[in-house]
Amino acid sequence: MATWALFDPRAIVGTPEHDAPTAAGTVTSNGRSIVVSLRLAAAALVRPANLKDDQTIVDERYKYMSLRLCLSSRMPDLLALFIGQFVSMPSMALYCHLPALLSLVLISRAAAGANFTVSKAVYYPNSDTRGTENGACEYGAFGATLNNGDVSASASLYRNGVGCGACYQVRCINPYYCSPNGVTIVITDSGASEGTDFILSQHAFAGMGLNKDSGSTLLNLGYIGIEYRRVPCIYPGKNIVFKITESSHFPYYLEFEIWYQQGYQDIVAVQLCETVNLTCQLLSRTHGAVWAAISPPSGPLSIRMLFSNGAPHDGAQNWLVPTSTIPQNWTAGATYDSGVQVQLQ
Repeated sequence: MATWALFDPRAIVGTPEHDAPTAAGTVTSNGRSIVVSLRLAAAALVRPANLKDDQTIVDERYKYMSLRLCLSSRMPDLLALFIGQFVSMPSMALYCHLPALLSLVLISRAAAGANFTVSKAVYYPNSDTRGTENGACEYGAFGATLNNGDVSASASLYRNGVGCGACYQVRCINPYYCSPNGVTIVITDSGASEGTDFILSQHAFAGMGLNKDSGSTLLNLGYIGIEYRRVPCIYPGKNIVFKITESSHFPYYLEFEIWYQQGYQDIVAVQLCETVNLTCQLLSRTHGAVWAAISPPSGPLSIRMLFSNGAPHDGAQNWLVPTSTIPQNWTAGATYDSGVQVQLQ
């Protein structure tokens, strides 16, 4: 037995916060069930000639629909239910092109995008052109301008600081307003809101729109569905830079951050090496993107970084050794170029 509930799209005209008209149904069966989502292409929808003038405003709403089907073990039952639903829609007066419709059923999940994870996103205020200087990664003013202000907080992707500096492609999924490419953001903070994976800067949030007006609409919505995936960070013409924090105190306490890390690997360990006697000590991550050494060795110093691709067992790990050193009389607040960069593959 199947029961169906159909929403009339005219009830939601003029309210962009709603998704396209939806239909939902259930099938009671002894068989297994799965959920299938699909979009009906505009070519599969025909507006009847007798559609009244005051209904033309909903034409564009007919282009996309979401449909949930609980699939019984018998395909004929599914097709009968599916086809029957679409040929008996007096409130929508639609005629469907059956071959296109059935092909969309088969490819709907495949078209969702490879390696993307579905989630939600919001944004934090006062960040229309810049990120935040107060993020948990402790980037300070650098974090406000990093990646042109396209940055984000994330509780799930922060990973106790390991995720600081990681890049993600984030795109919203409303076809009326959203760019297919979305934006590339950098994790600079930890935070969560209403079950989201991203609290984006306003600049990044609006950047997911097709254009400026679409970006403004997204900001008005404030809470939207997105999908995301890890992508390489790219900083053309820049080497990895070591920033000595203001909390450092020469020569007793050395604390630093690592900036402009290219690629998609994580820094999982750091060694501080004295370059004359070639003695090294393994450092600890104190918080965020900050590494520290109590009573650091004297003399010119080399900071070596262990990169990992994050695989749980046989993940590749490689040490990157800078060609430039931290000078013997290093200074709190100074930045030092490593002379090296992660090579993109």
